[in-house]
Amino acid sequence: MEQHEHDAQTDLSPRTKVVALGRPQRAPGASLNPPVTFTSTYIQDGPVNYARVDNPTWTPFEVAVGELEGGRALLFASGMAAVHAALALVPTGGTVVAPAAAYNGVVVSLTAAQADGRVTVRWVDVTDSDAVLAALPGADLLWLESPSNPLLELADIPGLTAAAHEAGALVVVDNTFATPLLQRPLQDGVDVVVHSATKYLAGHSDVILGLTVTADTDGGRELHTRLTRHRTLAGAIAGPMEAWLALRGLRTLSLRLERACANAADLAERLGTHPRISRVRYPGWGAIVSVEVAGDGDGAAAAEALTEGTRIWSPSTSLGGVESQLERRRRQPGEPEAVPVNLVRLSVGVEDVDDLWTDLRQALDAIG
Repeated sequence: MEQHEHDAQTDLSPRTKVVALGRPQRAPGASLNPPVTFTSTYIQDGPVNYARVDNPTWTPFEVAVGELEGGRALLFASGMAAVHAALALVPTGGTVVAPAAAYNGVVVSLTAAQADGRVTVRWVDVTDSDAVLAALPGADLLWLESPSNPLLELADIPGLTAAAHEAGALVVVDNTFATPLLQRPLQDGVDVVVHSATKYLAGHSDVILGLTVTADTDGGRELHTRLTRHRTLAGAIAGPMEAWLALRGLRTLSLRLERACANAADLAERLGTHPRISRVRYPGWGAIVSVEVAGDGDGAAAAEALTEGTRIWSPSTSLGGVESQLERRRRQPGEPEAVPVNLVRLSVGVEDVDDLWTDLRQALDAIG
């Protein structure tokens, strides 16, 4: 497999790393960008004999994200494929401590696994550290989101990680919302970081990919081996074109995130002044803002009206793209009851912030 530059990049800013990492080795006449390798099979007696095991197009993206997170990244076919690989680290009959309000796919997967008798789940409020600590004895894994999806609640990652390890549990943190430019959970001792690379890392709403990242330690390398085995045997592999597109998207992560975060901070302040908004959920950083819409009854109809009344904002069930998107999360089957029915999650994009506000305001003004 082709080698990629990364050994001399440790002293660079993350803003430089997203551009510089995962490039082919420099040589006269060499390509600046890595090529796409379309193959299912390799000539025998090499390091790889079948493309379900590896593809050289995965490597530069894995190198780049791994370096950004401070560990070793492993690319998967989707964010949920990465989630299930991480959950597969829990032994049959084991116990998972997880947020009662988290990403829908995680909640549904854990609920199904518990119904099948594969695991026991202890649901907690991750903002209540005492409650999390009380749930840890005998647990095999602590699953965290911070900020959480879609309530944007924050967990004490360092403190809870230390307590989980003391209780003998692994810790997984979904870092999709923050990205390694805003938060690096491996530095806090976390065992596995999970990403839906579909979102901010790729950034253009045109690929579906996931990642796990583990520390470059003895324990981290052992986890990396187990996750790799799961990917190979489950066939949860990325297409080479998707991997190449994700790396191309990663090049502008710093620029996109900087603009989106600035827009989000501005909009969170403006939304707090509108009479149709009863609550703004915004942790003070990041590019996601969640709002609760005031209206008749429980406000669900008013929240739907907001999502249906915008022209620039796209009503869609994803996030992290250059375009601004919004969604009433409780319209999704299996969404946790802890999520208010009138909550709308806003994924703030890179458009002009005044245009974004004007669009939201006219939709809010038109409600009722």
